[in-house]
Amino acid sequence: MEDILRPVYQERASQPNTLGVLMIEKKQKSSPTTDTFDAILLIVVKEADRSVYVKHYSYGNKKAALHIISEQQLHEWLLLGSNRKIIDWLYNGKILFDRNEYIHNLKIELQEFPFYGRKIKIGLEFAKLIRRYTDGKAFFDNQHYLDAYNHVVHSLHHLARLAVIENGFHPEVTVWHQVKKIEPEIFKLYEELVSSEEPLEKRLELLFLASEFLIHSRTQMGTAHIIDVLKEKDLWTFDEIMNEEELTAYSVDLGVLLEYLNEKNLVEVVNVETKGQSLFHRVYKATKKLY
Repeated sequence: MEDILRPVYQERASQPNTLGVLMIEKKQKSSPTTDTFDAILLIVVKEADRSVYVKHYSYGNKKAALHIISEQQLHEWLLLGSNRKIIDWLYNGKILFDRNEYIHNLKIELQEFPFYGRKIKIGLEFAKLIRRYTDGKAFFDNQHYLDAYNHVVHSLHHLARLAVIENGFHPEVTVWHQVKKIEPEIFKLYEELVSSEEPLEKRLELLFLASEFLIHSRTQMGTAHIIDVLKEKDLWTFDEIMNEEELTAYSVDLGVLLEYLNEKNLVEVVNVETKGQSLFHRVYKATKKLY
């Protein structure tokens, strides 16, 4: 396949804007990593008008996909974890072109997983976990068990990804394969949820109890990033938190996370008077609670 695709990537490699070219070939009959394609050609460029450009090719009975992504988009995916395949592509792809060892150095950085980057990823994953757990619990309390089940499955995925990151690894597409080795307790919870013959209500009830402990034990680690940012000044409006550069990635999960932090006495709600009678502005401050 490499020979067939050579004219495609050689043209790109000759351009000074291109940082690296990787090829990822399908190794199994069915492979989620390559989106059913026989090969993926990943090209990272310094700058681009479009952050992602994809083109599909056919050759005989085979098919390939070309992905051209900007360096900014790549780093965004790596930070937010919003494209899980990218880790597999970088780890397992064959380097066809590497300007100034850009891809080589990126792979080393991924393996070392710098603490600062890990801290942000833990915070974002924890926020998603709290969102799913909270919504799932609300559905359960209102006896919407199938909706609760859906959210609980997602919350376990976030818990699993959190455990992987905590142990210094990047979550991959086969995250449960990773978790089975790293945190068998979480893997067992997932197995019991999807495989148990107990009534759904009972399965969910037991899982909420177990999850509560697992979430509580990770609260200090999971909230360290946002708490450190909030400590930078005394009082914050919600809009200020939402638009703070380091916290914008928390996005739609921010409101639920702040309520959780307030419940755990990690964030204090302060009422500030408005011109309206008995109406207050709700602002937030990090408490000095220590674990």
